[in-house]
Amino acid sequence: MTADDGPAGVPPLHLPRRTRLLLYSAIVLLIGAVVADLVTGPGTTLSPVLAVAPVLAGATTRTARVPLIAGAIAVLVVGLLETTNTDLPTEVHVTALITVLAATLASAANVVLVAARERQLYQVRTVAEAAQRALLRPPAGRIGPLRLAVRYVAAAAEARIGGDLYAVVETRFGVRILLGDVQGHGLPAVETAADVLGVFREAARTEPDLTRVAERLDAALAARSEDGRFTTALLLDVAPDRDTVTIVNCGHPDPLLRRGGRVSDLQPPFPAPPLGLLGLTGDGYPAGRFEPRLGDLLLLHTDGVSEARDAEGRFYPLAERLPCLPAGNPQDLLDALLADVRGWVGEAGLADDAALLALLWEQ
Repeated sequence: MTADDGPAGVPPLHLPRRTRLLLYSAIVLLIGAVVADLVTGPGTTLSPVLAVAPVLAGATTRTARVPLIAGAIAVLVVGLLETTNTDLPTEVHVTALITVLAATLASAANVVLVAARERQLYQVRTVAEAAQRALLRPPAGRIGPLRLAVRYVAAAAEARIGGDLYAVVETRFGVRILLGDVQGHGLPAVETAADVLGVFREAARTEPDLTRVAERLDAALAARSEDGRFTTALLLDVAPDRDTVTIVNCGHPDPLLRRGGRVSDLQPPFPAPPLGLLGLTGDGYPAGRFEPRLGDLLLLHTDGVSEARDAEGRFYPLAERLPCLPAGNPQDLLDALLADVRGWVGEAGLADDAALLALLWEQ
C-alpha cells in the first residue's frame, strides 16, 4: 500500500504515512463489519459496507484492475453473507450486490481518470525539466579555487521552473554571476527570465564594467513595454585572481557572507531599483566590493527562502540559521538549507520559487 507502479508514463504512487494509517484503519473496520455480520445471526446484515472495499483499493493504486479485483472479492463475500443471513428478504441481498458492483465500477473509472491526469502532469514536468536544463544551465562545480553550487525549487507542484533565475559565465574579465527574481509568476515570468539570461550571457562577455552589464539588462527589460515586468537581481564579478569580488545589487536581498562562523550581509553603497526601473530614478547602479578570504562562503538567494513562513506566519531566519549548517561543501550546505526551510514551512510548502547559489573560496 506504499507504492504502485501504475501504467507507463506515470510515476510510482507513494502514500504518506498518515494516509496509510487511515487506510489501514478503514480496512480493519471493514473486516470487523464482516465478522460482526457472521456472528449476529441470520436476521441482520452489514453486507452493503463491502462497497467500501473497491474504494479503498482504488486509493492505493493507479491501475484499474486493483479495484476490479477488490470488487470481485467483495461480491464473493456478499454471496457468503447471503448464505448465512437466510431470514432477510432477497431485495436486501440484491441491493447489497448492486451497491458493491456500482462502487467497483465507479472506483475503477476514477482510477483511470486520475492516472490519465497524472500522466499528463508527468509529461508537463518532463518538458519543464528539459526547459530548465536549457534555460538554467548548471555551472561547473569548481572554477579554479572557487567552488559553486546552485539549487532551484519551484513552488508550484506542476512546475520545475518559474521566475527565479541564475547564470554563471566564465569571461576574460572574471567569473560573472547573476541571480535574480522576476516580478510575477507563470509563463510571462519565465519568458522575462529567458530574456534576462540571454542579455546577461552576451553582456557579461563583452562589457568590462559590471555596472554596464546591469544597465544593459535594465534597458532590455525597460524595452519590454508590453508587460512592464521588473527583475530584482544580484550581479557578481569574481576577478581572475579571485582576490576581489564586485557586487551590483539591483533591488535584491543582500548576499550573505559566512566567515569564521559569523554571518553578515553585504549591503550596496546605496539602494538601487530593480532591473527595468532605473529610468524612474535617473541614477546608475552602484558597485560594491569585498576581498574574500580562504574559507569564506557567499550565499545568494531569492526571497522565496528569506520570506518562507512557518505555521505562525514567521519568516525563515536565514541569517541566524546559516552558521549552524554544514561547512566545507556548498552542495551539502544548500541541501541542508533547503531541508531546514522545508521543515520550517511544514506541510504548507513554499509559497514562492526559491533559488540559491553558494560560493566557497578554497586553496
